[in-house]
Amino acid sequence: MRDEAKGAALLAWYDRHARQMPWRVGPDARRAGCRPDPYHVWLSEVMLQQTTVAAVHDYFHRFVDRWPDVRALAAAEDGQVMGEWAGLGYYARARNLLKCARIVAADHDGRFPETRDGLLRLPGIGPYTAAAIAAIAFDEPATVVDGNVERVMTRLYAVQTPLPAAKPELAALAERLTPRNRPGCHAQAVMDLGATICTPKSPACGLCPLNTPCAARAAGIQADLPRKTPKRPKPVRRGIAYIARRSDGAWLLERRPETGLLGAMLGWPGTDWTTAAPAETPPVAADWYDPGVVVRHTFTHFHLQLALRVTEVGPDAVPERGQFVPAAQFRRDELPSVMRKALDLVQSALNPG
Repeated sequence: MRDEAKGAALLAWYDRHARQMPWRVGPDARRAGCRPDPYHVWLSEVMLQQTTVAAVHDYFHRFVDRWPDVRALAAAEDGQVMGEWAGLGYYARARNLLKCARIVAADHDGRFPETRDGLLRLPGIGPYTAAAIAAIAFDEPATVVDGNVERVMTRLYAVQTPLPAAKPELAALAERLTPRNRPGCHAQAVMDLGATICTPKSPACGLCPLNTPCAARAAGIQADLPRKTPKRPKPVRRGIAYIARRSDGAWLLERRPETGLLGAMLGWPGTDWTTAAPAETPPVAADWYDPGVVVRHTFTHFHLQLALRVTEVGPDAVPERGQFVPAAQFRRDELPSVMRKALDLVQSALNPG
């Protein structure tokens, strides 16, 4: 089967089975003349980087309810956006989201560039995201390649080279398959196929619109692909987080530096995260208590073991770092996941019933 026929079969399948998502304009609506909102496409694609569709769903709704267009987001306070992003992870995305919104609002009259090359000039938009926005929002025949697309290409053409070395070859195959007609629907079709049919384990080949031309299925090796080069073990870093509550219910919080992991997020004051045992650096003079629990959290490049220290101080306590946030203004959900874990573990340790 030629690539044109493969693309036609894929689009026909997508027309019947496209997933419904709050940021997506489905094939029927597109045929009726509805166009995707570039703001929605951009926002969803940034949120979906290294995150699942299920995890993004509620965040997307909250963002567009609170900031319905890119100008509204550009005018938002940094802390508000970082708070709404809390729990979604990879917080540099949120910082770049604001930078990008402000550039689009100020320099592009609130309109996103319509080409992959133009989008690549914006902060936080890399090759994949630029191609996805250009194809989905503007129907530019840009080649969109994510993990799902790589898996589909690997099996469809029986590529034996392990990932990540195979990436250039898979991108070239995906480009060869990308049509000039309906490139946005095609991009979403390949991603949907990888997410629902050509899954990492136990692919549902009997339901696949490309099962006849699939070279891996013909060879009986579809479940063995893609091959991957073994990853190196992640290192372990250690640190201490200090959880202090004032007698009036206020919590001691510290905003992290703008750059780096969890940049600009609120959290518990603490030590640096290092491979060596951390030295005690409490943020306020007090009688600190070790509840005997450790937060274990995995980031992209390392595992974290975070020891905890807890105290209660009087209303006149003056911290050396951070500031006390009144109980009425404290929002647990605005803390990053690792900081929420720390609070939950402390509360469970101190109130086991």
